[in-house]
Amino acid sequence: MEKNQIVELQIEDMSDEGLGIGHTKDGMAVFVKDSVIGDRLRARIVKTKKAYAFGRVEQIITASPDREKPVCPVARSCGGCQVQEMSYPAQLRLKESKVRNNLQRIGGITSADFYPIIGMEDPYNYRNKSEYPVGRDRNGRLIAGFYAGRTHTVIDGRNCVIGIEENQKVLDAVLGWMEKYRIPEYSEETGKGLVRNIMIRCGFATGQIMTVIVVNADQLPHEKELVQMLRRTLPKEPLKPENLQAASLDTPAADLEGNVPRHMASIILNTNKARTNVILGRKNRTLWGSDFIEDSIGDVRYQISPLSFYQVNPVQTRRLYETALSLAGLTGQETVWDLYCGIGTISLFLAQKAKMVYGVEVVPDAIANAKENAKLNGIGNAEFMCGKAEEVLPREYQEHQVHADVIVVDPPRKGLDPAVIGTVASMAPDRVVYVSCNSATLARDLALFEEKGYHTEKVQPVDMFPHSVHVETVVLMSRVQK
Repeated sequence: MEKNQIVELQIEDMSDEGLGIGHTKDGMAVFVKDSVIGDRLRARIVKTKKAYAFGRVEQIITASPDREKPVCPVARSCGGCQVQEMSYPAQLRLKESKVRNNLQRIGGITSADFYPIIGMEDPYNYRNKSEYPVGRDRNGRLIAGFYAGRTHTVIDGRNCVIGIEENQKVLDAVLGWMEKYRIPEYSEETGKGLVRNIMIRCGFATGQIMTVIVVNADQLPHEKELVQMLRRTLPKEPLKPENLQAASLDTPAADLEGNVPRHMASIILNTNKARTNVILGRKNRTLWGSDFIEDSIGDVRYQISPLSFYQVNPVQTRRLYETALSLAGLTGQETVWDLYCGIGTISLFLAQKAKMVYGVEVVPDAIANAKENAKLNGIGNAEFMCGKAEEVLPREYQEHQVHADVIVVDPPRKGLDPAVIGTVASMAPDRVVYVSCNSATLARDLALFEEKGYHTEKVQPVDMFPHSVHVETVVLMSRVQK
């Protein structure tokens, strides 16, 4: 097979990166961007390897019944949504199948109760955090948006359909300020310029919006003017009379979603002078408003700072955490360990039904947030420790003989360190609840737990990221009684 060769393919599957997969007559796999399972198409080969090739759509012969026109005009060029051309029911089927296949093929998990994926009623405008690099288009026009797939070319995406609608107003204000005062954008190639990124966070339950300007400096010219423009963009408005009753002090904040006007509550300057792809630096300075915003999941309130990890889809996060809480089977008498606890989101959810919860997280700022969040909610049965889970848990078990009835883990994509799995098995909790963002490493870890005396009982996928190929999964494991 050669570059620029045209091949006819039937798209049969999809890769973890969202590329359609078809096979040539001689059996070679071809990965095709912007294709949908069920498409019959002609593809132009753009890159070849020994055993497979990459192609782009040249002509769709017969469109898949699951193919839809993307809502976003830059869906193809933007790297944010990989499967927006696939109908949402088809996306859910794909993700559910991906989790099931990985657990069976990699982990050998075949006897667990596998529940249908939990999707969204409205899979748009769900993200409470968006990060926009700043650059210029081919005509030299200042833009903010997202990187094109596998590149660092900025695509103008101010009206992102999975972000909140207010993002466009904020971005327009910042870019307008840059143009008016000739504030230069940062260049990755030269390391010069000032404004690198614009991050926007929103508390869905409170309406509070935080704008973080990431810059290559400690100071910005015309900071006061920037604050004035942003405050005018999203001023705080009073509740409408018909919503005043819903806003009583006894009403959980989550029940106010949609009633609370979204307004600017925090404007932060974040300094990042490093020649790196990491978006945020470690230094923050509040230009106006609060150092954090607040949000709630169910009855639990959280303070969110610029560097806090907080799930980006609050609607599905509540369903995810309620699932984890249900699977944990708490009666009020259990000691629970929550590993990779972040700012205490799951820990505080669990603390409502547990006797005691211990959270472990490696990021010091997150632990500080977790402790503040516990105070904010008046929760006294949760303690937090800073350190790597693979170091803290073995140390506490060996030196202090700590006990656990239930252990909850929510690791990064790479999954669990073997030391964590070994220590968890040695502590012999009755139940382990595993929250995963990568079903392949989840399957690998479940197989290791099975070897150490745990049985995978229940599997619940949750669609946290519509229009992407990513999927969260909550799993319950129970200790096999000998």
